[in-house]
Amino acid sequence: MTAPRPLVVKCTAGVEAPERCAQAFTVAATAIASGARVSLWLTGEATWLAVPGRAEEFTLPHTAPMADLRDTILAAGSITVCSQCAARRNLTPDELVLGVRIAGSASFVDEILREGVQALVY
Repeated sequence: MTAPRPLVVKCTAGVEAPERCAQAFTVAATAIASGARVSLWLTGEATWLAVPGRAEEFTLPHTAPMADLRDTILAAGSITVCSQCAARRNLTPDELVLGVRIAGSASFVDEILREGVQALVY
């Protein structure tokens, strides 16, 4: 059996669109459980979920706790916050959950154009 191809998930919604946001995190965590290499990108209002305590406050019926999904992704994959989105919210790397990085569009494009990568946007 071959390993699943790498997956890049871009989450563009936060608490204002909880189902879309939760879907992105759930798919990323499920892909990790399936053995895929996963990179989750947070943009727009999803950026706030990289701030300590914010994912812990997120609730949506019939969804795994957002903080648990985030921690699963960080443990076996990566989470990146869009540099422009962080700047618009005056967020620095020191204000994010340990292990979350800030990077720009060139890094995103580099990831999604690699051989065999599947990219999803929520």
